[in-house]
Amino acid sequence: MPSAEAGLPPVRLVATDLDNTLLRTDKSVSPRTEAALRAAAQAGVAVVPVTARQRLGVLAVAPVFVELADAFGGWAVCSNGALGVHLASGERLFEATMAVAAQRGLVDRLTEAVPDIRFCAVRDGGDGFFVEPGYAELTVWSDHNRDPRQMQVVDRAALAAAPNLKMVARHPELGPRDLLATFATLDLPGLRATSSGAQFLEISATGIGKAYGLGRLADHLGIAPGQVVALGDGLNDLDMLAWAGRGIAVANAEPELLAAADEVAPGCDEDGFAQVLEAVLAGRSDRWSGQATGILT
Repeated sequence: MPSAEAGLPPVRLVATDLDNTLLRTDKSVSPRTEAALRAAAQAGVAVVPVTARQRLGVLAVAPVFVELADAFGGWAVCSNGALGVHLASGERLFEATMAVAAQRGLVDRLTEAVPDIRFCAVRDGGDGFFVEPGYAELTVWSDHNRDPRQMQVVDRAALAAAPNLKMVARHPELGPRDLLATFATLDLPGLRATSSGAQFLEISATGIGKAYGLGRLADHLGIAPGQVVALGDGLNDLDMLAWAGRGIAVANAEPELLAAADEVAPGCDEDGFAQVLEAVLAGRSDRWSGQATGILT
């Protein structure tokens, strides 16, 4: 494990969002990022994906995490913090679901406010993925790493009939910020909404976010927040960056995250994640303050 500079706790865990953070905008893992991940594995610094994706979605874009599972522990925090799952085995460390009554209220109230809304439900450790009629027609494969033609279609009542890790709401014209604003006007106890940057709204139980999931995993591993560096780009990363000892936004992050982060690293297409991880492994306390140019000052 790299030694920490005087007065700084050693970094034991790097928690990272995937899309537009560790992954480039084309959804690829760059050679520099893969090299940094392998170096972290050798150095004994765990790197954990903390993502809105499900386990299969992580495996689709970043199979290197399975290859390095023995070194990193193999865990991922999925479904915006609602699920801790082992990437190789599928073992579930924890699950946090919504109450059925709250889900039914969501479907009813949001439909009243936005009549053309369509819903998706994620349950069963992220393996259960159900959509109502009309949802698949609004999606492309990369939205959920699933072929829209093969999505399991059920009626709307069935979507909310069992506890879900996450529900997704999307509209043919309105984007996630519009839907977030509408959600905020509704009285929906037991639920919180966020956006990962995709073209839909993501809903989970109150109190369940990336900070919750990362905290559960860190407790399991015996790691304190001060020993964690977290990186992200989206609104759903806000609580995780606040929880970690160092919260770093990449330069392409949402404005709210850029304002709230402790530091701003180069963007995802400039290998900002890899640059931060390289500095961590070198035991440096670099403080990132770059903007779109990714300059370290």
